Amino acid sequence: MPRHRLLLLRHAKSSWDDPELADHDRPLASRGRRAAEALRRHVRDQGLDPQLVLCSSAVRAAETWDAIREGIASDPDIEISDGLYEAGADDLLERLRGVPETVECVLLVGHNPSMEQLAGELSGPGDPEALAAMAFKYPTGGLAQLSFDGAWAELAPGSAHLDSFVVPRDLR
Repeated sequence: MPRHRLLLLRHAKSSWDDPELADHDRPLASRGRRAAEALRRHVRDQGLDPQLVLCSSAVRAAETWDAIREGIASDPDIEISDGLYEAGADDLLERLRGVPETVECVLLVGHNPSMEQLAGELSGPGDPEALAAMAFKYPTGGLAQLSFDGAWAELAPGSAHLDSFVVPRDLR
């Protein structure tokens, strides 16, 4: 069974400038756009190359994906989903279990608290510094890179290795 990679990206910082906007419709703040650009460079420099992108339909999540997509060398399949907007960690895990085995790497762009919970639940052993940083806080723009052996359908709590965890402020 091939080694699979999972990239869990919490959307970048959103704007609260317009109190009339529904939460789903809030765009990225200028700080969020700068963070997404830093993430784009990181994704490119690390050679992260998902074949599948699962992205919440919230404007801030879609804008985060749009900002980093130029850092990805390939042309991944992209699924923008309303169902990922309010999905809990269990819902996200169930969606990941349905990923085809031909997909080596998935990028999931979503929201807290679900992203933090999912990353924490999946992470078994891993880089001690990354585990500590992720346990401390999963801020906007936080990106966890996990890997695991086995089928997507068998992805379970504790079955993944946390390879790295980065936040935009560390990428500047």
